[in-house]
This record gives sequence, C-alpha cells and structure tokens, in this order.
Amino acid sequence: MKILVTAKRVTDPDMKIKVKPDGTGIVTDGMNYKINPFCEIAVEEALRIREKGNQAEIVVVGIGPKEAATELRTALAMGADRAILVLIDKYYDSTVVAKILKKIVEEEKPDLILTGKQAVDDDSNQASQMLAALLGYPQACFASKIELTDGGKKAKVTREVDGGLETIQVELPAIVSADLRLNEPRYPTVPNILKAKKKPLKEVPVDSLGIDVTPKTEFVKMTEPPTRKAGIKVPDVATLVDKLKNESKVL
Repeated sequence: MKILVTAKRVTDPDMKIKVKPDGTGIVTDGMNYKINPFCEIAVEEALRIREKGNQAEIVVVGIGPKEAATELRTALAMGADRAILVLIDKYYDSTVVAKILKKIVEEEKPDLILTGKQAVDDDSNQASQMLAALLGYPQACFASKIELTDGGKKAKVTREVDGGLETIQVELPAIVSADLRLNEPRYPTVPNILKAKKKPLKEVPVDSLGIDVTPKTEFVKMTEPPTRKAGIKVPDVATLVDKLKNESKVL
C-alpha cells in the first residue's frame, strides 16, 4: 500500500512570535521552523502502520518555499521513503492547500492519506475536510487511534468528539487527520539523518499543476492580543459579586 502524509512547515511553537510594527506579518529574523506538530504525529503514525507488518511506501508532501525542504528531510529522517515539495512563494489558504493535495493524490494514488488535524500557525482545521470533499473520499478527523482492518481495505478509527470517543470505520482510500493523543513522534537518529540526505525529494512548481491558486480569504492585518489588565484583590464576597455584576457584566 501507499501512504501519503502532509508535513507543513511552521514557525517553532516554542518561540515567542512578534508582530511587525506595520501589521503585515510576523518578524521572521532569527525564527526557527519545524514540522507542524500534528503533521509530525501523522508521519509517526504512518511509520507505525508499516512497522505492524503492512508493506507500505510512505510519501511526505510539503507546500511552501524551497526552505521547506528542511522539514521534509526531517520526515525522511524519521523513516519516510520519499518527499514531494510543491513550490509556492505567495500567500495561500486552506482551499489552495486542498486543491494542491488533490492533484498530488490523483497522481500518486495513495491508499491512505494522513494529515495533521490543523496547523499551529493558523489553526484553520479545514484542509483535510476540504480535500475529502474535493476527492469524494471518506474521512475520519481527530484520530486518537488507527487500525487497518479487512486486509488493509478498511480503517477503524477512534476519534475524539465533544462527548468523548467515537469509533468509525472507513473504506480506503480515505483521509484521516491526526489528533494530539494518537502517538508520540520519534526523534530521528544521526544515521537516519544522514540517510535522509540521499532519499528522493521532488520539487514541483505550483504553476505546473494547472490549478487556480487564488485564495478564498484575504490577509488584511495582524495584531497582537491586547495586554491583560492586572488582577485586583477584593475584601469580601459582596464586593466581588458587585464588581462581576456592575463592572465585568458577567452576572
């Protein structure tokens, strides 16, 4: 079987983000980048599916500038077989991502598509659902457990919902988005990092795909959240209730 996994390049979530004074974006000087944590979980899950005895080729796909090849090499060092980088150097949204992935899926014809449930830079949580709609594939979002059944023809997915856990079964090919508790990604070893440099990484200019990459959303301005006011101490419960009722207007 073939498993296609997304690996989005995002700013390191452990670093403090600063907004440019003119609001046109974030300050990228000195910024570190890494694989989106949910995509990293998806890559790990693909590796675990193969390690359970399923003969699978694992292909990772990234979208972005040439520099995004670094994150794809990380996925290759984890154990993926090859990578595809769709080159695009302008603003794109989830609709563009879904269109690009649709073309890649149509070319690669994977049996299973694993994605992160959302990216930590924009938190849209839309691309996987949009891709499923464009392809007409079954989908299982927010997966906390994935098990292939019926000889690899189906996948039983336990997913996190508001009321707890829900287990569904989908026929392959299907799209499954990884949630936080699906697994804990491995760290690439030094030998595998060296091997990853020799693994194939194909660069595909987005213009060669023949799709409209005009985003449906427009980036207008970025601002930092307002600074929270310092808390105060009140002498008694009556004063607290009065402030909640008359000042905060929450009662």
